[in-house]
This record gives sequence, structure tokens and C-alpha cells, in this order.
Amino acid sequence: MRIAYLTEWFEPEPNIIKGTSFVAALQAAGHEVTVITGFPNYPLGRIYPGYRLRPFCHEEVGGVRIVRLPLYPSHDGSAVRRSLTFLSFFLSALIYLVLRRSRFDLAYVYHPPITVGLAAALARLPFVLDVQDLWPDTVVATDLRGASRLTRPLAACCRFVYERALAICAQSDGIERALVERGVHDDKITVIRNWADAEFQDIPQASVKRRAFTLVYGGNLGRAQQLGHLVDAAAILLAQRPNIRIELFGSGVDEIELREKAERKKLTNVRFHGRIPADEMLRAFADADALLMHLGPDPLFSITIPSKTQQYLALGRPIVAAVNGEAGQLLRASGAAIVVPPADPPALARAIAQMADISEARRAIMGQAGAQFYGEHFSFAHGIGRTLALLDEAYEQVAVRTHRRGRTPAAGAPHFHRLSVEPSP
Repeated sequence: MRIAYLTEWFEPEPNIIKGTSFVAALQAAGHEVTVITGFPNYPLGRIYPGYRLRPFCHEEVGGVRIVRLPLYPSHDGSAVRRSLTFLSFFLSALIYLVLRRSRFDLAYVYHPPITVGLAAALARLPFVLDVQDLWPDTVVATDLRGASRLTRPLAACCRFVYERALAICAQSDGIERALVERGVHDDKITVIRNWADAEFQDIPQASVKRRAFTLVYGGNLGRAQQLGHLVDAAAILLAQRPNIRIELFGSGVDEIELREKAERKKLTNVRFHGRIPADEMLRAFADADALLMHLGPDPLFSITIPSKTQQYLALGRPIVAAVNGEAGQLLRASGAAIVVPPADPPALARAIAQMADISEARRAIMGQAGAQFYGEHFSFAHGIGRTLALLDEAYEQVAVRTHRRGRTPAAGAPHFHRLSVEPSP
């Protein structure tokens, strides 16, 4: 099958859940896959060195064919500029798909943003929709200026795209329930949980011995994470437990504000490192005594599972998490985490202190339990097997529709060849 993988973000941008390894697995199953994406600019909203905006750019990375299309790069707090980012890529993708539609049999569409799915729908290319975030809820929850005015048009756009998708992949049970409540037939939805990038690499062993207990956060410093509560928790800890250190890696729209807040509070126990290469990030995780997660208290986040959940579990490190809902339930079930409600700095400070008081041997057992839980519930092999089955069913729908119209399937569109992997239980 000739598959167009349509996604606004792709490697070398960070935190790409379904990147080159995902595409390589589809290709190993016998399919031709072309990634259609934008010029890399996340998370700072600036085009990466080595790239420049132009009508399109072809490249090949590790055997993966990539077509990059122009967009307006922005990732700040302005709803107008963020909308321009989404709309510009939507227009680029729509034009490209209309002109190249005959080259593909099916599209795999990664959402967010929903405008990517809209491009596939308007281009009349059969597609499977991968729903990672629930829109317009996520847009409103991140407190973008003026985002509330976009709620109704975005909701209408979502309904339009959901109706035209051949199938929908939801990353959590909560998202599946929400989609059904919004009128999507449950037969159309398949839950496929995300996996972790760390699974594809040799996870380093800890090499640094510190006197202070060190907690590490790695990822986006954005509105959804609300890490200002972590800074407040650090202020409590500085007075009570000065031997605890908090290291933050990553960048995002809240980074400057967080740094300024830590400076005002004179928090000598907090250190910001900015973005670092992936291999260095893995090293920082491995050297940490525990890892940190935090999400805001918005009800939306109770039905989503942030990708950091799988990543942290796969790394085999103990976790302090301030999250609600499905992610919190999974972390408690894993045996790897201390979980408290979000947006509660005193509770978070107590949880961090509690983790620091656990023996190193016991923390190692917690980390091992998390890695085992990951292997049983989130493995790459399990997710790819379910994804191939979903795409197979979608292609059969395309074949049936084509037959009813008196056409023959497109030449060069072979049926699926299964990967030789055994899904995890």
C-alpha cells in the first residue's frame, strides 16, 4: 500500500512519538510510506539551522522519504500566530494532496492539529485519524490568548473530520469515551496506546553519584504542564530539605517566566538546562534519582495519557507525578510512582521528600516494576501490530468502496504484509 503519513511535526523536532522508527516498521511490513510534514520549528517557533522555507523540500533520513511543506513558524502564546501556523500548513498540505492524491492509496493522519485531518478530508484522500489530543478542549486548556473564540469553529471542524475518517485511533480509553459522547460510533474507534522513544535506544546506566537527591524533569515547559507549581514546591523544599535538587531540561512558552520566578524566589535548588540532544537527555534521566511529571488540573488532562508516562516507565526510574485521571491510575498500577493531585505545591513537595527518603535499593525496585509494566502494556511491537491491523481494515474499506464504484484498486497498492512480531499481552 502507498501511505501518506501526514503530520505537522516530525523529526528532528523533539518528542515525536511516531517518527522514523514508526515509519520504518510500516515499510518493513511491505508498504511505501511518504512522510508529509512541515519545516522543523518546534518548540521555539524558529526554523531549524540547515533548513529554509521554500515551496517544498525532499529528503531521506534512514530510508524514510520525507516531503517538507512551508508553514508560518510560531509557538508562542498568541492564538492568532498559532492559528497562522496551523492554517498555513493546512493550505500547503491541501494543495500538495490535491496535486499528488493519485500517488497514495491511504493517509495516516496525526492529530493535533485537526487542520491536518481537514486537509486530507478536503483532498478526498481516504484516511485513518490518530487522535492524540482532544480538540478544541486542548486549545482552550492551554490558555492561549483569544483561544475561546475558536471553540465553535474548531468543534465543527472536528466533527467534519471525524465523520470522514475511515477509522480513528485513540491514545487512551478516556479519549475514546469522549469521542463516543461527541457522536463518533464506537465501532470506528480503536485504542492504541503510545510507546516510548527510549525503547529504541540503549538506555544508559547511572554513572553519577551525588550527595544531593536529584529529581529530573525533561520535556516541554508549556502551559499544559503548569510547572510554576513545581517552582512553588521547590521553594518549600529549599527551606525544609536543602539536600534535594531539581533539574529541568527542555524549553517552551513558559520557560522565561519559570526562570524569572525561580530567580525571584532565589531558588538555589532549581536549575534550568534548556534543550539538549536526545542522547544527553537519556543520560540525565539515567543519572536522576527520580523523574518528575506534572500536568495542570484541567478535566481534559484526566482523559489523556501524556507521552512522558510511557517514556518514564520505559526508562526504569522511579517517578513523582502530579497528575489526575487515566495517567495517574496507570502510574499507581505500575508500582513505579508516587502520585499526587496537580496544582498542589505542598502535596508535591511532600511527595518529592517522600521519594528522597526511600532507600536507593527500594527506588531501584520501583524503577524495575515500571519497566516491566511498560513492556506488558505499551510496547512498540504491541502498538505496531494493532496499527497494522487498523490500516488493513481501513484499506479493505477503500477496496470495497472502489469496487462499488466499478473501479479496480490502484496499481502498486499491495495488501498488508504482517510484521513478524508477537504483541505483548
